[in-house]
Amino acid sequence: MAVLDAGIAGCRACPRLVEWREGVARTKRAAFADWTYWGRPVPGFGAEDAKLLIIGLASQPESVAVDDGLELYGVRITAPVHCAPPENKPTPAERDACRPWLVEELTALRPGLRAIVVLGAFGWQATWPAPARAGWEVPRPRPAFGHGVRVGLDGVEVFGCFHVSRRNTFTGRLTPEMLRGVLRTAARAAGLK
Repeated sequence: MAVLDAGIAGCRACPRLVEWREGVARTKRAAFADWTYWGRPVPGFGAEDAKLLIIGLASQPESVAVDDGLELYGVRITAPVHCAPPENKPTPAERDACRPWLVEELTALRPGLRAIVVLGAFGWQATWPAPARAGWEVPRPRPAFGHGVRVGLDGVEVFGCFHVSRRNTFTGRLTPEMLRGVLRTAARAAGLK
């Protein structure tokens, strides 16, 4: 997994995303001018033998450093696109260029993986081709996204969850109770609770 994560962190496949992330790291927001910016793709993190995989951006309320206290047990978090894009909108080509990383991650996790939570409709669409490319039997037609959707996939339960974006949380489309409900159900399916 360390080799995979290093490969992701060194990726330069998408010129627009490379230019954007490196520009943001150079320019910085005034409020964070004295901070060191990562300026590279963000690899997955968490257990290398995870029973539960969360696909999408999710973390504690604030994360400022690698050693900021976030701990995961039996869980790994990754993203369908590892670079933060301008306006948070990756292109279909950028999504597709990042997919081989997800295929590798799923392949590495498959022996112990029991559940996957996919955050958001974008993540849902981006995810389904990856297990197919990793050799898993994927339902046809692909399952439609919805909050709380549960789909069996070769011994792994896949759950849909609204993304934890500000838009969803500020409007109440996704409440803490809704998020906890999906995560609890997925944790039970993974054998973590």
